[in-house]
Amino acid sequence: MTVDDANAGGAEHPTPHHVVDHTAEPTDNPLAIRLEQLILGAERRYTPFQAARTAGVSMDLASRFWRAMGFADIGQAKALTEADVLALRRLAGLVEAGLLSEPMAVQVARSTGQTTARLAEWQIDSFLEGLTEPPEPGMTRTEVTYPLVELLLPELQEFLVYVWRRQLAAATGRVVQAGDDDEMVDRRLAVGFADLVGFTRLTRRLEEEELGELVEAFETTCADLVAAHGGRLIKTLGDEVLFAADDAGTAAEISLRLIETLRGDDTMPALRVGIAFGTVTTRMGDVFGTTVNLASRLTSIAPKDAVLVDGALAEELARTGEAPVSEAQAAEEAARAEKEGRAPAPYRFALQPMWQRPVRGLGVIEPWLLSRREPKIPGETR
Repeated sequence: MTVDDANAGGAEHPTPHHVVDHTAEPTDNPLAIRLEQLILGAERRYTPFQAARTAGVSMDLASRFWRAMGFADIGQAKALTEADVLALRRLAGLVEAGLLSEPMAVQVARSTGQTTARLAEWQIDSFLEGLTEPPEPGMTRTEVTYPLVELLLPELQEFLVYVWRRQLAAATGRVVQAGDDDEMVDRRLAVGFADLVGFTRLTRRLEEEELGELVEAFETTCADLVAAHGGRLIKTLGDEVLFAADDAGTAAEISLRLIETLRGDDTMPALRVGIAFGTVTTRMGDVFGTTVNLASRLTSIAPKDAVLVDGALAEELARTGEAPVSEAQAAEEAARAEKEGRAPAPYRFALQPMWQRPVRGLGVIEPWLLSRREPKIPGETR
């Protein structure tokens, strides 16, 4: 669809100079058209104007939905299907029923489009490309693609819906457990960045394929560790990942696990991690705010193979009994516990204050170096 501002009479309007005029058919490759019909389950029947009119929505709203989903303007080419009409009806119906505002419906279209676009690109580039290697001499990849997609499509569709429902259930559960209505939008979270050290230099030494394999291994390792220990991977940025956790202890554990795991992999560069704890605004699966900015700054100044945290996260670890307020206090508690014949407090983490330093846009901060706390054996002297 296009923002042609076509009216009910179908009058044409000049295309603004800053808008590319995509008036040709999106593709005329016979196999591409057959694959499109297979995947969409329908043939091309409508121009954008006809699709909007059939769905009963304005051309302007239809264009906004189409662009939000991430699709290019196609002028008035006859390239849309019944599936496109149905999608327009559903989104517009949610607005008409008062379940979604119009801006929210556009956000739904945009978030869904952005997420599935990346998934589709990955599946084609990495998954289907490998599977469509011709099994016999003389066969072309195009001859293999159609039957393969025909077999995979229903299975991938069912799996996608399953994973989406699972993720929706998990996200809903987190929201309804929030303390009040304000926390459903602006929540207190631990946010962390994990960054590969010296990645720019590495890009000059490695071949493109090697670099791609390293980035994929890094992202896979981070995603697995973050999920396994109760966090959420927000996004990956090649040499950096952003993750979040509902509590400080979970974020601290994830960070140290990341350092420990990558340190044991000779193919990986060193890693540095920064974590901050505080109010975070969530939008379209991403996180924003001062807490996120602080976590990013902490990452940039962290030593290699180390984790820096802000004062708020350090306080939270002390409040929950997962780290001592100070090493002096921990030593006094341990001596008292030994004298009384009981086990000392089972602290998981240790915190070491670092030099205060000014950070542009955030004022003066006091980072803390996070590490694992080795349990003291009763009677042991150091």
